[in-house]
Amino acid sequence: MSSATPYKLLVVDDEPDLRTLYELTLLREGYDVETAASVQEAWARLAERSYSAVITDMRLPDGSGMDLLRRLEQAGRGEKAVVITAFGSPENAVEALKAGAFDYLTKPVDLKQFRAVVASATGRPSPALRSPSTGAAASSAVPAPALGRRAGGGRAPAAVLVTGGSGTLERMVGTSAPMRQVRELIEKVARSMAPVLVNGESGTGKELVARSIHEVSARRGQPFIAVNCGAIPEHLLEAEFFGYRKGAFTGAQEDREGFFQAARGGTLFLDEIGDLPLAMQSKLLRAIQERAVRQVGAIGEMPVDVRLVSATHKDLASEVQQGRFRQDLYYRLNVIQIRVPALRERPGDLPDICDGLLHRIAQDAGVWPPPRLTPAALDHLGRYAFPGNVRELENLLHRAVALSGSEWIDVPDLGLPDVAFADSNLAELDAPAPLSAARDAAAADQPPLPSDLAAYLDSVERDILVRALEQHRFNRTAAGASLGLSLRQMRYRMARLGVQVAEHGIDLAALEEGGA
Repeated sequence: MSSATPYKLLVVDDEPDLRTLYELTLLREGYDVETAASVQEAWARLAERSYSAVITDMRLPDGSGMDLLRRLEQAGRGEKAVVITAFGSPENAVEALKAGAFDYLTKPVDLKQFRAVVASATGRPSPALRSPSTGAAASSAVPAPALGRRAGGGRAPAAVLVTGGSGTLERMVGTSAPMRQVRELIEKVARSMAPVLVNGESGTGKELVARSIHEVSARRGQPFIAVNCGAIPEHLLEAEFFGYRKGAFTGAQEDREGFFQAARGGTLFLDEIGDLPLAMQSKLLRAIQERAVRQVGAIGEMPVDVRLVSATHKDLASEVQQGRFRQDLYYRLNVIQIRVPALRERPGDLPDICDGLLHRIAQDAGVWPPPRLTPAALDHLGRYAFPGNVRELENLLHRAVALSGSEWIDVPDLGLPDVAFADSNLAELDAPAPLSAARDAAAADQPPLPSDLAAYLDSVERDILVRALEQHRFNRTAAGASLGLSLRQMRYRMARLGVQVAEHGIDLAALEEGGA
């Protein structure tokens, strides 16, 4: 073992045999290893020097691995912590991850998995990714992941491969309290291997959060694979996620890696995880638990080293209650949750977001200087609900840049109808005086509101039924079809409202009784 190795580890376990096993395994991998048998002994060693990582058992004679984790956190130490928990205690693992552990292992420890987790914690290439002859890191070239095929022979946008950084954390514009909290969580969870569930409405930027976690983490130099779970045909899911062997099925002309293998050493982002069918959920759960996947057509499993980040716009807790999502998978994915706020929840960020988007749009379009929003246009946007959130805002500004043709974007260039605003009362309070007066005049021409809404709606429906019957010569089938009703529905409504067809027309006496 070379004393010049930059990877220095501290192993903490009170069982001498296990401590020796871990030490020998790591020494063979070229690490500089020291050991301790208790929390106090470990802290004494930590006071003397710093380490690349600390591997600690959960149960120790004078405390627990959690005590050591808390001390590391309180002291602001930079060591990554890997916690070893008793078999069958996932709640301890979740607690450790939330407390800041980088990763966890369960007893009995699989040594291959042990080496891979320690390599990941130290930022060293995983043993599975090093050439067996030289020990050097394998080529950084990562095979492109398989993509779901459409019926027409094209490819569905199921996965995207990204390597290197693109400053995504800087693209998360906003100084509001919700966005500050999101950024703080990103920087905190990036230090660990804890699975993250990103929740938020469509268009809020969930993938941007996932990419930011990847780029802030030690895995930023490795692939980021983004998978749209809803874009892959159900019969192709297993092959796309785990890969397949040549001859496994008709059309499998060669071995092919799946998303898990393509993301080795990096981050696998599963977007719209709530769209996965139950059968695939169970297979994904096993892959997460075992940290290994079995290719379609293969006999053995292959270890995988990936950081898992998932996202959904659905309420997965509700999906679990309704039997559409596995509870055990939900607990595995939802170790740490990051909720991305809707755009309407952070109106103070709107000017900065618009400014950033306009700069990007103008740069892409070759337009300079970028157009700017007039105060009236910005105020108009501020009163809009944005059901599509930032994605909708970006599309709207793309359109406005194309239509404005000048340095300024005004209200007409936005093309937003008044009916699209979230709070009509707020919109009226903020509206200019002439517009409010026009609305008041229009309201004065409206008929008074009915005192009995149910009776009023019945009278309207009754009138429509009579007109339809008269138009179709009192043929109930034809009259109902013209209104989108079946004969049975037509009969029900006529009976409820007292509309009867006499031999030569509507029975007015019965109608008057029914309407009384």
